Amino acid sequence: MIHARSLLDDLTRQLKRLEDDLRQRLFTDAELPELATELRQEWQAARDAERCAETFESWVEQVLTQAGVHWLLSGVFLRFIEDNELIERPWLAGPPASGRLALAQDRHETYFRAHPLENDRDYLLAAFHEAGSLPGLHTFFDDAHNPVFRLPISGDAALALRQFWQQVDPDTGELVHDFCDAARNTRFLGDLYQDLSEATRKRYALLQTPEFVEEFILDRTLTPAIREFGFREVRLIDPTCGSGHFLLGAFHRLVAEWLQAEPGRNPKDVAQRALHGVAGVDLNPFAVAIARFRLWVAALQVAEVRRLADAPDFTVHVAIGDSLLHGSRFGLSESDSLLDESETLAGYGLHHAYVSEDLAQVNEILGRQYHAVVGNPPYIVVDDAKLNAAYRKRYSSCQGQYSLGVPFTERLFDLAIQKTNRSDAGFVGLITTNSFMKREFGPKLVKTILPMFDLTHVVDTSGAYIPGHGTPTVILFGRSRSPLSESVRAVLGIKGEPTQPDDPANGLVWNSILSGIDQPGFENDYVSATDMARVKFHRHPWRIGGGGAAELSDELDDRFSARFPRGSVVSGTGRTSADEAFVVPASIPRRLDLEKNAFGSLVEGDKVRDWTLTASETVFTPYGEEGLLPQKELPRALQWLWPVRTSLGARITFGRTTYAQEGRPWWGWHQVTVDRLYYNNIIAFSEIATHNHFVLDRGGKVFKQTAPVIKLPAGSSEDEHLGLLGLLNSSVACFWFQQVCHNKGGPGGGSSKDEKWHDFYAFNSTKVAEFPLVDSRPIELARRIDNLAQALSAIQPNAVLLRSVLPDRSSLDAAKAEATRIVHQMVALQEELDWRAYQLYGVLEIDMTHANPPMVRPGERAFEIVMARRMAAGKLQTRWFEWLNVETTTEVPEHWPDDYQQLVQRRIQLIETERNVGLIESFGCKRRWELPSWQELEQAALRDWLLDRLEAPALWPASDEHTAQISSVRKLADAVARDAAFLQVAELYAGQAGFDLQRLVAELTAAESVPFLPVLRYSETGLRKRAQWQATWELQRQEDAIDAQVVANNAEDWRAELTAQAREQFGSAELSDAKAWIGQQLASEIARQQAEEKAARIGPIPVPPKYQGKDFLKTDIWRLRGGLDVPKERWISYPGCERGADGSTPLAWAGWNHLQQATALAGYLMDMKDNEGWDSARLLPLLTGLDELVPWLRQWHNEPDPRYDGVCMGDYFQGFVTDQARELGCTLEELRGWKPQAGAKRRGGRPKKEA
Repeated sequence: MIHARSLLDDLTRQLKRLEDDLRQRLFTDAELPELATELRQEWQAARDAERCAETFESWVEQVLTQAGVHWLLSGVFLRFIEDNELIERPWLAGPPASGRLALAQDRHETYFRAHPLENDRDYLLAAFHEAGSLPGLHTFFDDAHNPVFRLPISGDAALALRQFWQQVDPDTGELVHDFCDAARNTRFLGDLYQDLSEATRKRYALLQTPEFVEEFILDRTLTPAIREFGFREVRLIDPTCGSGHFLLGAFHRLVAEWLQAEPGRNPKDVAQRALHGVAGVDLNPFAVAIARFRLWVAALQVAEVRRLADAPDFTVHVAIGDSLLHGSRFGLSESDSLLDESETLAGYGLHHAYVSEDLAQVNEILGRQYHAVVGNPPYIVVDDAKLNAAYRKRYSSCQGQYSLGVPFTERLFDLAIQKTNRSDAGFVGLITTNSFMKREFGPKLVKTILPMFDLTHVVDTSGAYIPGHGTPTVILFGRSRSPLSESVRAVLGIKGEPTQPDDPANGLVWNSILSGIDQPGFENDYVSATDMARVKFHRHPWRIGGGGAAELSDELDDRFSARFPRGSVVSGTGRTSADEAFVVPASIPRRLDLEKNAFGSLVEGDKVRDWTLTASETVFTPYGEEGLLPQKELPRALQWLWPVRTSLGARITFGRTTYAQEGRPWWGWHQVTVDRLYYNNIIAFSEIATHNHFVLDRGGKVFKQTAPVIKLPAGSSEDEHLGLLGLLNSSVACFWFQQVCHNKGGPGGGSSKDEKWHDFYAFNSTKVAEFPLVDSRPIELARRIDNLAQALSAIQPNAVLLRSVLPDRSSLDAAKAEATRIVHQMVALQEELDWRAYQLYGVLEIDMTHANPPMVRPGERAFEIVMARRMAAGKLQTRWFEWLNVETTTEVPEHWPDDYQQLVQRRIQLIETERNVGLIESFGCKRRWELPSWQELEQAALRDWLLDRLEAPALWPASDEHTAQISSVRKLADAVARDAAFLQVAELYAGQAGFDLQRLVAELTAAESVPFLPVLRYSETGLRKRAQWQATWELQRQEDAIDAQVVANNAEDWRAELTAQAREQFGSAELSDAKAWIGQQLASEIARQQAEEKAARIGPIPVPPKYQGKDFLKTDIWRLRGGLDVPKERWISYPGCERGADGSTPLAWAGWNHLQQATALAGYLMDMKDNEGWDSARLLPLLTGLDELVPWLRQWHNEPDPRYDGVCMGDYFQGFVTDQARELGCTLEELRGWKPQAGAKRRGGRPKKEA
């Protein structure tokens, strides 16, 4: 019996071992030099064909993964064949009780008697070759399709792999992994396809299509295609076939048709004819291997084959390739600008192919059209710039930051047979991300491509629970012909699954879809079905809210046509496209002494909530009134960013080239309007949120693209801002925005995984600017709420601590009580604002507001009382109250004034009787008031206060008078023990008196420090990436040397020539215009010559790969460094280098420059050597850390230093390291290869109490 979960877990561990083994053989031990050369040539060919922009080191990792997976899959295939007795003698294993395990072991021994000089790798390869000679198996076990023959593992790894397959459970006496299955079910291979390799899953966005979705789509594509074209003629393709779920389903349907029509036909012939009716393509080689194998096994079952010796050599039409680039285009929707002639094959097919790709077969499969086209295309955005551009060039639907769902939708319709005089059009069905419906990259697909075809059904599946589909989805059906009717059948979502169903195929939403799709007019709590005017699907965005939501949204647009005043600006202030480098904690510029004018307080979208905003971080903003600041005005900031220069220069411009290629300054923002950076009096909003959050800001901040702004025309009053603010923050606005803005899904995934009120929406600037406005504005209500919001911000814990000379518990508790009171006032006034908006927008004709409402707690609002009553009656399931941690109430609170109680009763009646009121007065449109926990805010504020105090300059002196010295946790604790304010705040933070001060300091510093050595920071994968970064830095240093050389060799001569020209042109070289001209011409000529020299001598510098969490040894390091490894830590730690008498972790301040760090470390090393008597084993890591600093010292501190008698400190420390290494008896190579002793703990958990 196959245990899929345990098999997956075990194979995942095996894969890592095989990847490490292959990497070791290929690069570390250099056992396969010719193969390494071949791989680099293959990578270069892909770059030349513009299919790849990543570095060789990143690209080759997926090659190694594919090889490792194929070594495992080859074993899986053999084991499946063996245990199901498709062969007489097994190669690897078999059930011990049947004697087949002994047969396999005997076969192994016999092989080595004949081949005594070979190893287990040779045995496995021989087994694969022999298997490949059997009928139908040649596509799995030949050199062309299986990379195991190209990338061989070591003999030791092969031995371990063979032994893995032969493991016996000692408790049962059975094999750990038994593949016996009378039904020969291969569904388990789908799990391996999706989850075996995390890197591959992310690269190809691997995602299985659940069987119930596959059947639903086949019911409405293949089934009608068979009816119309006949089962003998029909052909189906899945151009994104993955592990073959659609192909298997289609195969079995075709088999059933053949058997029903011709029950006497030879079953082997039936199997082959059904195989001829299905085709698939996928970019992932091991996905294709799995799909082929599953089809082959299914064909054996149909053919009633019991032994492979009796099997026909089935032909399976599944190939490795890129369906978006390979094969023909058929003219109906192809882009006007396709590929160059030199890049074409088979029509417009790309000529380039990776070694793994079946170019001839894939072009054959994609060179014809099909009666049914189905798919579940990947939902990701292509990160690789070259590949992204290649798709954009070929598919006119691609625009902006498109997801792959867009070109694949175009491609699926393209592959369907088009209507002719002799036959009708093919059927298309796909499940895809719904992002195109409302996102900014969707208009071309919606307005240009889809109107060419007969879109027949649009099924909103965002509320259904579809396992694995975290992204909200939609199912589209259509035919490859011009539209035949004026309407499209639409199944519109109302709400999602209340809980995750035990059986997704029987989920409430999914069953509602099945019930409603063929019944226009159908409606229940979850979906409604209707025939919508086709023209509505030719407009962007699509509005597919069910239960009357789409109609009410249209009504609001029709009745209220006013928009923002002329001259208003609704947009982001800019986009860095480099947030991982530019966005830093507010303490960074101060700590590193960076130019203050180059940084601004940053407001991010998730910090704009419930009428308030917080600027929690700082952003590099190198702009003045005249634009981008020049390098000479940013020496310290650009030195800080120098390590990421190549990455920043590789950002893609709007012209689809890079900054470096265009000559754009690498330190600039990707997009910025300078005068918008520091707007005063703007309305900011959160771009990604569950509800509408708009805030009036009075200036002094920079707003990230996730917090766009509305700037009203010059001279607009505060009342005009407040009036607009009130409308935008109303529940009517929330309802309207949710109809036109893209639903990004719920927390951690799609809306299919939670209730609809948890869904996040993309409130982009374009949609916000289109919000319909009414003339009358709720100015006073907005003013009152805004005043309360400002008061709330002023009493947050961080503000209390900032104002307090000596913070105490009473001041924090008083602030907490006042904050609670303010929030309850805001809740009450928001209710009045919402009900006022219903009257303003005509949802109600009567005034249902109260002039002075009492305080209202979340849970007491009218719609919440309705919800609580429905829950009590068993008519509603929701986690609203649980999630928000509020009590339910089914009755209007009696402590309210009588008139307010009566008003709320009338509101309840309207919610229950007026459909449009009920649509808006629901949790999807009502503010959640999910404010951060006061306890969390208080702890964070106290922690930051303590951390800042631990960074006090007096604790880390580094000047001409005080040489930098490494401290320790114990020394820090001793120092702050004399600080009364620190002790009082620490007591508040610890929550008790008598806390352990040294332990507290240890915990605070451990979370904000990074080890001094790379080997203590990075995992094995991270160290490999760092090697690529170091190579990039070396090339950047060569560039800098060329830049300096060009200036030194030419600048004075060029200046003299330009000065002479200026005298002729201006009459005098001393005029200001002449000086400016000379400076511009000189700078231009220097830049041109530098660029030419660097291009000739260095060429393009490969962009090193970004880091991921798995590349670091601790999550805190990942948090502090991020994908570009930009240091944001407060301290540098030296684990394992503790002084004997101290015993606590040594620390250096991260605000020191490289020279100060080196001076402190060298002093510590000599102290340990001379005074502590450390041996070489203990001194080596310290010296290795010093060696790590040498390149930076030579780069930034190698001018003659008068403080050190004119010595060049980079050269000095290079010599110091060399001399010390010699004294310690090691070479520099050995020093740089230092690693902690085996068994030493490298991963840190919670710090133990410091000794």
